[in-house]
Amino acid sequence: MNNMKDIRRKVRRTQTIVPFGVGGIIDLRGESFVAADIRSWAKAAERVESPRLAAKLRVEDFRSAPVIPSGKAAYASRTGPSYVRFPKWLFCPQCRQMKFWRTELETKGKHPVCEHCLGRPQLAPMRFIQVCRGGHMSDIDWRRWAHSQSDDHDQRQCQVRRLRFVASPESSGLEALQVVCDVCRAGRSLAGISQKNILKRLQRQCPGTHPWQYENDEAEACEETPQAVQRGASNVYFPVTHSAIDIPAPAGLPEDDELVQRVVDNRFWPDFISAPDGPLAGRFKEIVAMQCDVSVEFVESVWLRMAGEVDSRSSATADDDLSIAEWAALSAPESVIGSKTFSVRRTPLGIDQTAPRSMRELADAISTVVVADRVREVRALEGFSRYEPTPGDDGEGGRLVSVNTARRAKWLPAVETYGEGIFIAVDEARLSSWENLPSVRDWTRRIERDVDASFKADRLRAKSGPVLLPRFVMLHTLAHHFIRQLSYDSGYNAASLRERVYARSHSPGSGHPSQAGVFVYTAAGDAEGTLGGLVRQGKSPYLAETLIRLLESAQWCSQDPLCADSTGRSLANLNRAACHACTLLPETCCEIDNSILDRTLLIGDGEVPGFFQEALRAALDESAETVNRS
Repeated sequence: MNNMKDIRRKVRRTQTIVPFGVGGIIDLRGESFVAADIRSWAKAAERVESPRLAAKLRVEDFRSAPVIPSGKAAYASRTGPSYVRFPKWLFCPQCRQMKFWRTELETKGKHPVCEHCLGRPQLAPMRFIQVCRGGHMSDIDWRRWAHSQSDDHDQRQCQVRRLRFVASPESSGLEALQVVCDVCRAGRSLAGISQKNILKRLQRQCPGTHPWQYENDEAEACEETPQAVQRGASNVYFPVTHSAIDIPAPAGLPEDDELVQRVVDNRFWPDFISAPDGPLAGRFKEIVAMQCDVSVEFVESVWLRMAGEVDSRSSATADDDLSIAEWAALSAPESVIGSKTFSVRRTPLGIDQTAPRSMRELADAISTVVVADRVREVRALEGFSRYEPTPGDDGEGGRLVSVNTARRAKWLPAVETYGEGIFIAVDEARLSSWENLPSVRDWTRRIERDVDASFKADRLRAKSGPVLLPRFVMLHTLAHHFIRQLSYDSGYNAASLRERVYARSHSPGSGHPSQAGVFVYTAAGDAEGTLGGLVRQGKSPYLAETLIRLLESAQWCSQDPLCADSTGRSLANLNRAACHACTLLPETCCEIDNSILDRTLLIGDGEVPGFFQEALRAALDESAETVNRS
């Protein structure tokens, strides 16, 4: 394994989760590596506390990659995580000779070079690799590929791996690239290598290995047929990540908040809350009470309040629990105890009856504004899949590979970030009336049909709930335009901001409160926090002006009328009036990969009224009056 300690090969701590987490490929200055599983992590990994997320994922804790010291200290001790060179088949860009690279050939801080050419040029990795739905990834057997179309000789005479990757100037595309055997001169071009099941003739099934596995006994029995893909293709790696905002204990508990924090920080607390009705729950509860010097009833009261006072026997899922606690803390900040990692306060929108009509319409639509001076988010990597995303309820899709490929992972790699944010909740009564309009319901059902047919329906349902509500599409679109507008007003670029949409539906009879809000926050700050630009924009009069400007900008797109009149855009037709020119964001900003977006439900059109349509109309009328007066 190649531990990336060389200064040229450093990655940021946040990148060890996405996009260069376990199983992910990273390209660095002509070299290609893949992140090994967590068994390679050093003992110096730092523990990350997040009891709520640990309970959801049923793990003991989380760990973050250690920070590599600068200077000579970087070479003093082994640090993690580790990355291995992949693909192992390399070729010389001058003589085109191919070489199968082995671990014993690695030299610390050196890249592979050709030993036959003058100047010793750096070897380049092959462009194509093979993956399967079982999550395995390996090199294509290029020796078999080169001989796969030759019938006039016995391939056994060419066991020596002497291959050449030839580029012909007489043709273009993949037809110009050919793998040739130096022994018998058999060869085959790369034309058609991207076709489905093209490798089926080379090998009947997948070898069942990952690039960081070297022992034969680690190989799994895999009946999947490997598929040839480009090394940088989007379907090579589908990371499965989870995140949670650090929410302190609710206010009003029978003891002071120091005791509450002591209970929550106890190492047996995740074991108790992961299975509060399990056979060992009572024992874990007693251990926590004894070690924290509190009563068993006190431990029980902490659990009930942190679970949103919902009976643990309800049909709520772990995803529900996370969103409910966050919604309660953000929508009613006075109900939680502030902490060093969570500090929120309600702020007025600053609009009275003397304000212009557009501002009054905006004030009627928004019920709560909360600024978060300090928030902490924990993001964890559960695993990954290849070729296809993880399966949904129908069982189709790629298999989820754990971050520990040898045994069940007791801990997961994670990263914590500190920042600030703005939370906006819309008026529930007004929102419910708008959602009940037949045109709005019918419009949303069309989007929902595309969601049901999508290959990532399970992931989308995990965020939207069992039923796609109009509020989710509208608020998700609002969050995107809010981030785009804040990138102009707050000093942060769009990639530094993230969204959390609270608008999911719940199962009937679950007893969960309705959610209708968005939280936009920074996700790139360090332990000292961020710049304060979002908090400033969340105060009066800046927030109202930002919201009016984003509504005005949402009414048009440079691709209109193609964008505005769309009946299905993006992958699997999951978007309507939303494209890169008007609504889509960098992939790090969005919870669900820029899906389920539609400007129509935000601002309206001739067929469907938008939720903020009246505020936008009033703003346009006021602008026209100003122009006429001038």
